Amino acid sequence: MVCLRKKKMVKMKERRKIIKQQYFLTLVLLLAVIIVVNIAGSYYYTRFDLTSEKRYTLSPSTVKILKSVDDIVFVKVFLEGDFPAGFKRLKRETKELLDEFRAYNKNIQYEFINPSESEDPQERNNTYKLLMEQGLQPTDLQVKTKNGLERQVIFPGAIVSYREKQAPVELLDSKMNTPPEEVLNNSIESLEYKFISTIYKLMRKHKPALAFIEGHGELNDKETWDITRTLKEDYAVSRIKINGDVNSLVKRELTDSINEEYSITPRYAAVIIAKPDSAFSEKDKFIIDQYIMYGGKVLWLIDPVIASMDSIRNSETTMAIDNPLGLQELLFKYGVRLNKDLVMDLNALPIPLKTGQMGNRPQIDFFPWYYFPVITPTSENPIVRNLNAIKTQFVSSIDTVAAKNVKKEILLKTSPYSRTVNVPAMITLAILREKPDERLYRGPAKAVAVLLEGRFTSDFKNRIPPEIAESKIIGFKEKSLPTAMVVVSDGDVIRNQFKIPDGYPLPLGYDQFTRETFGNKEFVLNVLNYLTDGPQLISVRSRELKLRLLDKTKLNDKLWMWQLINVGLPLLLVVLAGIIMIWLRKKRYA
Repeated sequence: MVCLRKKKMVKMKERRKIIKQQYFLTLVLLLAVIIVVNIAGSYYYTRFDLTSEKRYTLSPSTVKILKSVDDIVFVKVFLEGDFPAGFKRLKRETKELLDEFRAYNKNIQYEFINPSESEDPQERNNTYKLLMEQGLQPTDLQVKTKNGLERQVIFPGAIVSYREKQAPVELLDSKMNTPPEEVLNNSIESLEYKFISTIYKLMRKHKPALAFIEGHGELNDKETWDITRTLKEDYAVSRIKINGDVNSLVKRELTDSINEEYSITPRYAAVIIAKPDSAFSEKDKFIIDQYIMYGGKVLWLIDPVIASMDSIRNSETTMAIDNPLGLQELLFKYGVRLNKDLVMDLNALPIPLKTGQMGNRPQIDFFPWYYFPVITPTSENPIVRNLNAIKTQFVSSIDTVAAKNVKKEILLKTSPYSRTVNVPAMITLAILREKPDERLYRGPAKAVAVLLEGRFTSDFKNRIPPEIAESKIIGFKEKSLPTAMVVVSDGDVIRNQFKIPDGYPLPLGYDQFTRETFGNKEFVLNVLNYLTDGPQLISVRSRELKLRLLDKTKLNDKLWMWQLINVGLPLLLVVLAGIIMIWLRKKRYA
């Protein structure tokens, strides 16, 4: 009996020894697999993105630009510190994106900095001033602390440096009438585009050339001061007069002197025609037309109707009349019709009016001026997606018309609560004294900005004199190369205000009366980026991250139940798992 028991003891020891060896071999094998995977991962980068919207997958355009980075790109991110949860999330998403960039190219380096780290107020103010000079805008926060609410200044932005050049990146987007959660989500969506477009522009060896057309009453350099100053950071900007010069917009190079053959290419990546008020000659129209035929891009900012606030302020009434520029026929051939009307919209910009006198001071009140629609972008096109509202003045409606080989996409349209008034029409401030008849403002929404892409047909086809068409120097082309243009039926979209009474220009999109900043500047910049760089880079802006928020109403109604589930269910699962483990051990070793 004793011998049998000893044999059982020996067998049990041998069995335990075999089990220990198996566990040890399993552990060694697991460690070996982990080491091999890490070594392979250092040479071959890969990542599995299982999210439905592919939020952790970089676009092909981004990867292509990152792989071309040949020197250190250093990013200083000013999101270090004790922030509310929303800004902590923005910081985390920014860090993860830069880590993703760095995985494709080790030249991408970054650092998170707290600009409010110093306890010396003077030193902090100097840091704030330096960051503002570099192009970053501060944000004031009310933060709860042990001592109550405290004011905290943060700079939700970054400075990107490449060799001797640097550029600011604003990480937080602002959008009127939008919940904070959605603003934060929109900001995170656009992080990739903001960083990669900045890196691309810093790496670019030559700035694309842009030109403002002059000579037909267009907006002058003071009225476009802010947008010009901003564009000069990334483009070579000039102002030119066509004056019938066929070489003003294109370059002609003699390629074959014997046969007198010329190579014709656009001088400018894009031209801007901003609110002309006098007619274009046939020769100037022909020059613009041929610039487009050879692949030139145009941003048209045209007022088809003449209306001005200056005369209204003097007499409370003015007459809106047709603006015969000669460009309407040109654009009709390309695929759009500028209508001779004005759009009135209940979603409008308020204007200040004197309503009385209190002592020696006039009493000023604000009233929505229905001739100044505020356009909230609803298109999913990357040019306007997640863009702030855009203010307009005396805008007209646009219709698209048939044009072969031309794709048309509406970028901006008014709200459904709008109507049109055909010209000639009387405009009077008296409408502000009465409540609007909402039955008249039933829409539908009116298009005010359209993107046209494709191969355009020349407006001068079949009507140009034969001697010009046959001239090799002129090189008349009746069908364009693949190109694009954007047509906006309001020239004031690009015009900045002037400070009253000092007279200096204000940032584009800022309204000094309501003290709100609209998305006019971002809209113009996005349009020109699209026209000059193509749709590949700006398509990164179309990335969508779904915002999955809890239903606060349901949460508050059954708060105790959700608290019980969140606290009690994990504990119950742990206890249940322990009971099962004990039962299995007893069954196995019984």
